[in-house]
Amino acid sequence: MRSHKLLYLYILRCSDVTYYVGVSNNPERRLLQNNIGVNKDAYTYSRRPVELVYAESFSDFNLAIN
Repeated sequence: MRSHKLLYLYILRCSDVTYYVGVSNNPERRLLQNNIGVNKDAYTYSRRPVELVYAESFSDFNLAIN
């Protein structure tokens, strides 16, 4: 039996009260990466700190995106 990894649609609230929506297989890790500022070109980089306000799991990438 083949197992399928779950994907998570997640929403971050930024310090400027805007929101960022993403998809990840590990939303907690992505939250940490966004708060550390791993990618200087990321939307959240200049809007740190960010807070995870929502996450929902999906077994299908297309469903998560939609």
